[in-house]
Amino acid sequence: MNRRDLLKMIAAATGTAMVGDAIAYVDQMPAATTLKDSDFSKANFATLEAVCETIIPRTETPGATDAGVAVFIVGYVTDCYTDEQQTTFLSGLSEIASRSKTETGTSFVDMSAEQQFEWLSKIDVEATSQVQAGGGPHYFTLLKQTTLFAFFSSEAGATQVLRHVETPGYYDGALPYKKGDRAWA
Repeated sequence: MNRRDLLKMIAAATGTAMVGDAIAYVDQMPAATTLKDSDFSKANFATLEAVCETIIPRTETPGATDAGVAVFIVGYVTDCYTDEQQTTFLSGLSEIASRSKTETGTSFVDMSAEQQFEWLSKIDVEATSQVQAGGGPHYFTLLKQTTLFAFFSSEAGATQVLRHVETPGYYDGALPYKKGDRAWA
């Protein structure tokens, strides 16, 4: 008997409400979303990867590329975003690619890290203005939020960038903090 059959048998014997009804549907769960299964083109993925690395670059700690942020985002956007959010997100990636080429003469992916940072800073100001004016979500706001979520949810982000103690122990409301200390995961 394999583990999956055993879990189904336990769920049937004890009641699925106790262990969750998802176990009963393990065989029917969809496979993880890949680039091939998504609406992301190879060009969009390359732009996404470059934008993520610009938002969280590699320093003495891992960056977005090291943590596989772009790969996570493809699945997250495909599986969790509404159709409207997906359209905003994907058209935003296309806009970054085309607009950077028009404004600078160089595609975003081919810019230096400094140029990418300066160019995205300008887009970030536009996004902030749009949100403050009461407009809908700007594509860059979605991109930035998803990048941060993906990175700090990753093993590299949670254990190498944030401070992490697997079993933290007791609560200490007066824990000493020095400026520059890393946040806790």
